[in-house]
Amino acid sequence: MLNDALGLERIYIACGYSDLRRGIDGFAGMIQQQFKLDPFKPGTLFLFCGRKTDRIKGLLWEGDGFLLLYKRLEAGKFQWPRNEEEVKSITMQQYKWLMEGISIEQKKAIKILTPKQAL
Repeated sequence: MLNDALGLERIYIACGYSDLRRGIDGFAGMIQQQFKLDPFKPGTLFLFCGRKTDRIKGLLWEGDGFLLLYKRLEAGKFQWPRNEEEVKSITMQQYKWLMEGISIEQKKAIKILTPKQAL
């Protein structure tokens, strides 16, 4: 489930450290109060990572209830952004990099520009 993002419209990651002992209500409250976002938006995945970067939790609203996802890597670690205490929207490519253990901020990746940025 977490290795692909089929059917997802938007993915947010909570940068920095999150307490993975939280459950559905704790994460939903954090999304609403701290990040001022709607956890009930279908097709939106929210990801959280604790101090151990070998495990993450995800929260996804499915229309009739929440799905709480938990992934622990057997080998390797996630390259989680630790320098911010906010939520960040990521692209599908960044999501793939994250799931592959690669940093979401690739210095050598070609960036997509809007027409105003290209001039």
